[in-house]
Amino acid sequence: QVQLVESGGGLVQPGGSLRLDCAASGTIFKVNTMGWYRQAPGKQRELVATVARGGRTNYADSVKGRFTISRDNAKNTLYLQMNSLKPEDTAVYFCNADLLTLATMLPEHYWGQGTQVTVSS
Repeated sequence: QVQLVESGGGLVQPGGSLRLDCAASGTIFKVNTMGWYRQAPGKQRELVATVARGGRTNYADSVKGRFTISRDNAKNTLYLQMNSLKPEDTAVYFCNADLLTLATMLPEHYWGQGTQVTVSS
């Protein structure tokens, strides 16, 4: 059994900052690419950023220069530092991980339950 648990969402004013954490736990052999996605009301889920196990990152154009994705491989934890937040960043943010479990040793894809980020004055 594998779980991804996000934390750190909340309400923030425009221009403010938040940090999201995502902890992967369970019978994990190795976590490969991890990422953050978001879904605003009435819209499709979209990529925010990904980070490979070796550290290579990829960002959506809308968050480049404002958000920073990072990870701690020893802790199987993913982070998203969000600065200069805008109202259009309001969404439910989901953690995502591609990993190998001890049970199957096959690539599997997991999602967290999501955490709400609201940017409003």
